[in-house]
Amino acid sequence: MAITISVLDQSPIYPGETPEEAFQHTIKLAQLSERLGFRRFWVSEHHDSEQVAGSSPEVLISHLLAKTERIRIGSGGIMLQHYSPYKVAENFNVLASLAPGRVDLGVGRAPGGLPRSTQALRQGEEAATLTDKIIELEKYVHNKLEEEHPLFGLKAGPIPGTPPELYVLGASVASAEIAAGLGLPYVFSLFIGGDQAVAVEAIRVYRSKFDTSQGKEPHAILALAVLAAESEEEARELAGAHKLIRIHLASGKTLTVATREQAEEFTRQSKEDYTLEEREPEITKGTKESVREQLLALATASGVEELIVTTNVQPFEKRVRSFELLNEALAEVPAEA
Repeated sequence: MAITISVLDQSPIYPGETPEEAFQHTIKLAQLSERLGFRRFWVSEHHDSEQVAGSSPEVLISHLLAKTERIRIGSGGIMLQHYSPYKVAENFNVLASLAPGRVDLGVGRAPGGLPRSTQALRQGEEAATLTDKIIELEKYVHNKLEEEHPLFGLKAGPIPGTPPELYVLGASVASAEIAAGLGLPYVFSLFIGGDQAVAVEAIRVYRSKFDTSQGKEPHAILALAVLAAESEEEARELAGAHKLIRIHLASGKTLTVATREQAEEFTRQSKEDYTLEEREPEITKGTKESVREQLLALATASGVEELIVTTNVQPFEKRVRSFELLNEALAEVPAEA
C-alpha cells in the first residue's frame, strides 16, 4: 500500500532554548521535509504558552513559503472559532497568491490555549458554530457568496488563481461528520485523540457520509506522533515517560493538554468543576523497520494513503534523524505523487 508522508511541526521551545531557536528548527525541518520529498509541511497554533512558539501560523507560513520551493505549506490548524472567516480567507488568499498551488488551510475547533487567551482572541466576535464558520470561510475562499447573502458582492481579496486547499481537522466522530457533510478533506489528529479505534471509526463515518454532490471524493488523512530511532531502546528513551492529561469539564467539554500544570491552570481559569484523566500518549516509535510495520498496519486498518507525522523530541538532531529514518523506512513502499 502506497503511503505519502507529510509533517506537522509545533515549534516546541525546549528547556534552555529560545523562541528564536524554535523557529529556526521549524525552518530547517521544512527544508528537510522538502529535500526528503514529503508532500506537505504544516504548522500549529498555540497561545499563551511557554512551551510552543507558534501563535501565528499565517505569519510563519509566509516565511516558510519563502524558505522553500516546492513543498506545500499550511496550517494544522487555524482555530477558526476565534476569528472572522472573512479575515482568515484574506490571509490565506494572500499566501496563495504569493505561492500559487502550495498553500493548505487546515481549520480546527480546539481552543489552542487556556480560557484567558480564548477570551482575548474572541473579543468582539459573534457566537457561531464551527460548521457555520467553515461554510462561510469556504464561500470567501472560493469567492462564491450567494445573492441572498447579506454581504453579497464582498470579496476576500486578493482572489488567487489557485485557492488554498481547505481541510477540516478533528479528533472525534463528530468532527468527521462535519467534514463529510461539507464535502471537505478531513484530518484525524490521532496524536491528540490517542485512540486508533476511534480514528478508524471516524474515517469510516467520514467516507460513508461524505457529500459527493459537489463532484468531490472523500480524502482522509491521519495525523500522528512518530519517533524513529536507531534502536528500540533509544526510541523508548527519547519518548520518555511523558503523560497527556485529558480534562473533563462539568459542561461536557473535553480537551487534552500536555502537562498536569497546564490542566490545573486551564481549570482554574475556566472556573468549572472538572475531573482529570492521565493518558499514555499515542506514539508510533521504534526502529525504522518496526515503525514501517506499524504505519503500514495503521494505513491498512484505516484505508488512508497519507499520514501527517509530528516528532517532538530533543535534542533537535534526533528530530532530524527521526525524519531521515522515517523516509528510509518507507523507501521500499512507493508513495503516490
